[in-house]
Amino acid sequence: MKIARFSHGESISFGVLDEEESELVVLKADPMYAGYEPTGQRVALADATLLAPVIPRSKIVAVGKNYRDHAAEMGGEAPTEPLLFLKPNTSVIGTADIIVLPPQSEQVEHEGEVAVVIGRVAKNVSEADAAGVVFGYTIANDVTARDLQRRDGQWSRAKGFDTFCPLGPVIDTDLDLEAGTIETRVNGEVRQHGSLSDMVHSIPAIIAYASSVFTLLPGDVILTGTPAGVGPLVDGDVVEVEVSGLGTLTNTARRM
Repeated sequence: MKIARFSHGESISFGVLDEEESELVVLKADPMYAGYEPTGQRVALADATLLAPVIPRSKIVAVGKNYRDHAAEMGGEAPTEPLLFLKPNTSVIGTADIIVLPPQSEQVEHEGEVAVVIGRVAKNVSEADAAGVVFGYTIANDVTARDLQRRDGQWSRAKGFDTFCPLGPVIDTDLDLEAGTIETRVNGEVRQHGSLSDMVHSIPAIIAYASSVFTLLPGDVILTGTPAGVGPLVDGDVVEVEVSGLGTLTNTARRM
C-alpha cells in the first residue's frame, strides 16, 4: 500500500491511497507505530498537500558510489564495502518544497535515489532478515554541494544543508524493486536513468552492514545510492526523480 503524510485544512494526517489513487483514506495515527485504523474520513488527493512521508527522529544513513557508473564518473572504483555517511534530519523536505541553493556553494547537484524507511529497531541484522525491518520505500534526492564536498574532504557540510534531502511523495510498503528503474529529470531533460538491479551493494546487504555499525530505529531512512548522470541545479530548475511503481518526487531549486 501507499502511505502519505499530508496536510488538509489546519491538520496534518496520515492516509492510505485508495486503489484509484484519487483519495486518501485517513488514518487515526502514524501507521508505523499505531497500525492502519481508519478514521472513516476520506480526502481527495487533489485537495491534500503532500508532506515528507517521514521525518527521521534519529538519522538518515546514505550510501556513496553504489552504482559503478556513478563511481566511475566521480573518478574512482565502487567501494568493496558500502560507503556510509549521515545526513541530518533537518535536511528533509517533501515533494513540491523548495531546494534552497546555499550562498556557500556555487555547484549544487542532484542525486536521485531510492530510500528505505526502517520500521523497527534493528541491530546486527542479517541480510536474510533485512526485509523484516523495512517499513517501506520512498524516493530521495541526495542534494550535494559538490564544490564543498571536494574542498572539505568529508561530506557532512556538502550533504547536510537544510532542504538537501527531499523525500516523497509517498511510502510504498509493497514495492517490488527487482525490475525497477530510476530516472532524474531537470526541466524535463533526462539526466539520470538506471536500473535498481545495478546497485553494487543490495538493499539487504546495506541494511545488514549499517545495522552492524549503529542501531537503526523506526523512522530512520537509508539512501541507497545514485546512478551516473549527477549534474548541477541552478535557480529556477525543476528536478524530478521518478521510480517505477513509486511515483515522482518533484522540487524546484531556488537561490534565496
